[in-house]
Amino acid sequence: MNLVIPTPKEFSFKRTVLSHGWCELPPFHFDPQKWVLSRVVAVEGEAPIEVAIAQKGASIDVAISGKIGKKQSTALAQSIRYMLRLDESFNDFYALVSDDPDFSWIPAQGAGRLLRAPTVFEDLVKMICTTNCSWALTSKMVGVLVSTLGEPSKRGRRTFPTPQAMSKMPERFYRDKVGAGYRSGYLKELADMVASNEIDVEGWLKSDLPTSELKKEIKRVKGAGDYVAENILKLLGRYDGLALDSWVRGKFSKMHAKGRAVTDKKIARHYSRFGPWVGLALWCDMTRDWMGEAGTVEI
Repeated sequence: MNLVIPTPKEFSFKRTVLSHGWCELPPFHFDPQKWVLSRVVAVEGEAPIEVAIAQKGASIDVAISGKIGKKQSTALAQSIRYMLRLDESFNDFYALVSDDPDFSWIPAQGAGRLLRAPTVFEDLVKMICTTNCSWALTSKMVGVLVSTLGEPSKRGRRTFPTPQAMSKMPERFYRDKVGAGYRSGYLKELADMVASNEIDVEGWLKSDLPTSELKKEIKRVKGAGDYVAENILKLLGRYDGLALDSWVRGKFSKMHAKGRAVTDKKIARHYSRFGPWVGLALWCDMTRDWMGEAGTVEI
């Protein structure tokens, strides 16, 4: 069974998949040779299904493992549109950078869309798992969460765990099995809060709060400092924050300061001309070399 989803004219599947590291974290799987992004998706009223997503002309082709009903197909298509940001307009951003010689490549290559998970909860858990550690440790933590708590598809691949599944586990599970270290209590408390409806992280998508106030709301979650909150805001479609970490600071230093240490204020000044799009301009700049001009992966 296949779904065909039309895409906006300026959409780049390749740039969206390679927008950041999510394509490498389960339950996502990325095949850079075939340019196929796959994952297991929870579908209401059905067992979890596997989907393989690829570009086909001006559309996205979604191969589904098995058959699902019309209602589920509609929900699945919307979920994939959400993950790939197909309904989000970047016209204002493209207009802002199109005449800038250092950033005009962004609209030319259809960059700017940041891949996200089907839920804010999954994005938030993964973001917490990126704090103060190597990418290898992030991959390990997320991999254990999926392999032990995710729901299996008929072929055995697993979904990302629900808040309820994570909430049932004691804190020692996150410390001893997942290897989350100091993050263990944060993951347990987050799962408990979401499972009990004490906090509605999915509601952040439609929040009317100003970005500064929504950032405070996100930071109510233990383990979500400025870095986590500003990255989550980007996945919510708000790009005011820079979300600086050691990798970004180091990459900026290499690209723009000949390897010399730079202050956060200097980084902020460098991108200040982009106003509400400052965080997206910075991230596109940092990741421009992740894909070669011929469309090859160069991370």
